[in-house]
Amino acid sequence: MVSEAPPFWWEKPGLQSALLYPAGWVYGRVARQIMEKRRRSAATVPVICVGNFTVGGSGKTPTALALADAVEARGLKPGFLTRGYGGNVRQPTVVDPAHHSARYVGDEPMLLAGRALTVASPDRPAGAELLVSEGADVIIMDDGFQSARLVFDHAVMVIDARKGVGNGRVFPAGPVRAPIVDQLRHADSLLVVGEGTGADRIIRLAARAAKPVHTARLVPLSPERLRGRNCLAFAAIGDPDKFFETLGASGIRVAHAKGFPDHHTFADDEIGELIDEADLYGLSLVTTAKDLVRLQGGHGRAHELASRAEVLEVRLDFDQAHTADTIIRLAIEKFKRRCTTANPAR
Repeated sequence: MVSEAPPFWWEKPGLQSALLYPAGWVYGRVARQIMEKRRRSAATVPVICVGNFTVGGSGKTPTALALADAVEARGLKPGFLTRGYGGNVRQPTVVDPAHHSARYVGDEPMLLAGRALTVASPDRPAGAELLVSEGADVIIMDDGFQSARLVFDHAVMVIDARKGVGNGRVFPAGPVRAPIVDQLRHADSLLVVGEGTGADRIIRLAARAAKPVHTARLVPLSPERLRGRNCLAFAAIGDPDKFFETLGASGIRVAHAKGFPDHHTFADDEIGELIDEADLYGLSLVTTAKDLVRLQGGHGRAHELASRAEVLEVRLDFDQAHTADTIIRLAIEKFKRRCTTANPAR
């Protein structure tokens, strides 16, 4: 899939989405078949999948990090499983932030590995086996819902309250990865992040399907250190505008904002332009944690940008304090039932 979403995906259906509708119908049919028919491997520990309905960012990684906190609060060891998008990993790899780079393992694995045991693997069943061998008690998958490679003990679908699912059409006519109804059928719960009405239709569909609907928000950490300065903000994530809006809502003055496609590798001239503009106008450079790990390990001006850029960290807070623990508990209970079914008492 493409990393830069065309604007019409997030507008009311029009001519462009109509012309691509037949291709979307075919894509959706294939996606449905994969989710329904693909043989899934069963891990020997509980598996929680953090997925989303659409291409692009919705808050999956902050959700995964918050769930890891809940796993540890139970005295268990979490393990993140990710495909390593944007990297060059070809086999299951335990990510070591001290020795690996985002260019090799991907930016999200580097970010997750700073928090807990993380494996990047295009082969998710093999990656799950490696996590278990490394001592993980609970596997948290960042994405991978539609690929249907593993049995999920709980699949929570994350959706941005403002953007929702855009025009609601299946790729390439829209941002949706598979027909919404089919995705909901395989989901266990819905997590709505932020405020807005863009997700209202999906919330109603989830409620009709008796799927629990949770809510959460992204909370900026220590924004006061950036207040009182004029900033040049840059981001190469699924929704750069959301990051820029978060800066503004936190009282940070954004003099100029530059968005790039998700997982973008910054070219030398782009890096030079960011540094030169900041120097020319006396601006402070600010970016996301994911963008910083992508810049770290670079040389020349990439190293300079990484050393100068400040990060506004965010944390996902559930509106109901028990939500994360409830998800963990339900996953463990389902895992136990799965094991009992697979190995009935003789």
